[in-house]
Amino acid sequence: MSAPAAAVIGGGPAGLMAAELLCDAGISVELFDAMPSVGRKFLLAGKGGLNLTHSEAFEPFVARYRDAADWLRPHLERFGADEARAFAAGLGVQTFVGSSGRVFPAEVKAAPLLRAWLQRLRARGLRLHMRHRWLGWTDDGALRFSTPQGESRVHAAATVLALGGASWPRLGSDGAWVPLLAARGVALAPLVPSNCGFDVGWSEHLASRHAGAPLKSVAITWTEPDGRVVRQEGEFVLTESGVEGSLVYAASAALREAIARDGQATFTLDLLPAREQAWVQAELAHPRGRRSLATHLKTRLKLDGAKAALLWEGVPPSERAAMNEPAWLAARIKALPITVRRPRPIEEAISSGGGVHLAAVDERLMLRALPGVFVAGEMLDWEAPTGGYLLTACLSTGAVAGQGVLDWLAQRAADSGRTV
Repeated sequence: MSAPAAAVIGGGPAGLMAAELLCDAGISVELFDAMPSVGRKFLLAGKGGLNLTHSEAFEPFVARYRDAADWLRPHLERFGADEARAFAAGLGVQTFVGSSGRVFPAEVKAAPLLRAWLQRLRARGLRLHMRHRWLGWTDDGALRFSTPQGESRVHAAATVLALGGASWPRLGSDGAWVPLLAARGVALAPLVPSNCGFDVGWSEHLASRHAGAPLKSVAITWTEPDGRVVRQEGEFVLTESGVEGSLVYAASAALREAIARDGQATFTLDLLPAREQAWVQAELAHPRGRRSLATHLKTRLKLDGAKAALLWEGVPPSERAAMNEPAWLAARIKALPITVRRPRPIEEAISSGGGVHLAAVDERLMLRALPGVFVAGEMLDWEAPTGGYLLTACLSTGAVAGQGVLDWLAQRAADSGRTV
């Protein structure tokens, strides 16, 4: 294999976007991936509908990245939601804005976009090497790969690492790069689950009867580490061990951090977010005669199934008489406390937090400890909720890293009196 000007390790959106910029500039690029094909997690994420980006205004969009918002801001200004949609359009994939503000391809699925993207990249000279698992570097700086034919070594003038985090390891994001970078003095934060479910510890009654039940048209309220109280409406799912789903994912970072600090975390659940507490109390106060409380809840409030079962969960026998008091029960319906004990394993998470410290890379996303090595995507220590934010930041940092390689190669060439 001839030595490429640039090697990209990782065939997800971040790696492919870095390769895109390099190929556009006429740079010789080789892309390596441990899996039999590229974009496996990308394809799975888009199986039920690819959420490309989000249409909300720039400031609230950036704020979704929490502690990394200021760091990501200049990168998202260069390549953000508008650029993501323009990129898709350039591949012949039109997009539309859904009712939630999320942006989807017209065909909804990820596969057509990935096929068009790979076709364009190959036409521009990108060479793909599958089943190449990165093993680190040799003493003379060559990249080491484990392949079906044995170990392969590649010398590249610059390298982009886009190996993902540690969620969904069966699709390639297994975090195996962590010790390789740590051994080279790169500052890392532990990889942790993000956009994940949590264990609660339901009673056997709730777990056996309502596991898998969706809770729709509800709202949850949680507290961020900075003290901000956040309320969001949507839906989530009861699992045998706890909770998961979009609303839970939105709060996952704050809940995970509270668990790490306090051993547990609590959010409140509003089972009737469209109704005021006074209205709920008035409905409950209607005489029910000989009807059971369960029938009364179903008749007056349309509360039954999993929602009704949750009202009884965790109420000790000594307090169960309070369920018949309209004021007490109305308050519980509007702010039902749910205490989570631990996040689900990182292998089950949609994404991961942690990774390469943001201070460990320069503005071009080059590792300060390893000149000529750039990092993009979920390997970096940022996280975001679902809704298009994850993919947009992966594309954005991939574009920044690709441009960073171009700038670095040009600088080296200028220093040596050559042209790239």
